[in-house]
Amino acid sequence: MFWKAGLLGAAVLALGACSSIRESRGFVNDPLLVRSVQPGIDNQRSVEGTLGRPTFESQYGTPTWYYISSVTGRRPFVRPRIREHSVLAVQFDEVGNVATVEQQGIEQVVYLQPEGDRTPTLGRERGFLEDLFGNIGQVGGVGAGGPAGGPGGP
Repeated sequence: MFWKAGLLGAAVLALGACSSIRESRGFVNDPLLVRSVQPGIDNQRSVEGTLGRPTFESQYGTPTWYYISSVTGRRPFVRPRIREHSVLAVQFDEVGNVATVEQQGIEQVVYLQPEGDRTPTLGRERGFLEDLFGNIGQVGGVGAGGPAGGPGGP
């Protein structure tokens, strides 16, 4: 009788360990607060008071504040996967009033697949021994006749 209860308890714990872990990252996207930001009515100060500081700001062109929000889910011992993603872009005019408010979701996310595990670079590829012994006999070494004090120096 007790072993059945123990087996049932172990099964419940094992199933609980396999559940997905949800994590919110970045801006907490509250639809009510986002809808309260109105073009032509709000300015930078009121947007900051309502939504907080942006995740980042544009450096060039039209002043734009970006609020990025992601919700990830992962199972134990597995990489997290993005479940929800949104970018809220608030553009301002030249005097600091809200011009537009746009929200985009995960459909705009681009997934990049790297080619291999190495980044190609220009130039010569050197092996381990060339790295280790490559500077032997280079200019400026002992006895090379340069500023190190060899023949031909002052």
